[in-house]
Amino acid sequence: HSALRGTNSAAVASERGAAPDRSLTPGATRRVTAGDVCSLAHEEVVGEVSMSLRQEVFREYGIVTAHADDYEVDYLIAPGLGGVEEIHNLWPEPYTSRTWNAHVKDDLEEHLHQMVCAGKLDLPTAQRDIATDWIAAYKKYFHTDRPLSLHSDRV
Repeated sequence: HSALRGTNSAAVASERGAAPDRSLTPGATRRVTAGDVCSLAHEEVVGEVSMSLRQEVFREYGIVTAHADDYEVDYLIAPGLGGVEEIHNLWPEPYTSRTWNAHVKDDLEEHLHQMVCAGKLDLPTAQRDIATDWIAAYKKYFHTDRPLSLHSDRV
């Protein structure tokens, strides 16, 4: 499967795999309220994806040999925004993309979580925006066409 099929962002075309294939990864959430997701810090609800589920994600995307350093099996809708650990909410996000990569998406997830918890953004809108096109959501909520920082201090 092409990681570009079904996307509308011209920026994605320049960096293969920066956004998920929407036919494989449309996003999936659990029933939560803003109060539920705000009761814990964003970082506290993000866990490691099981090895069997990681392997299933790679198979779905046609990646035969995946090196751990090349990809983060990432949540399209982060658990801190009500996302669930299941195949329709996960994709192999490359670390190798120079501009739109896992570190930049992590910054967006944290920013959206903070906005929801501050009452500046409703949870369904945050979920929809990140699931529809996370790069466009980044540009919208950070008011920029490029990531604010190409290097994150997160590990």
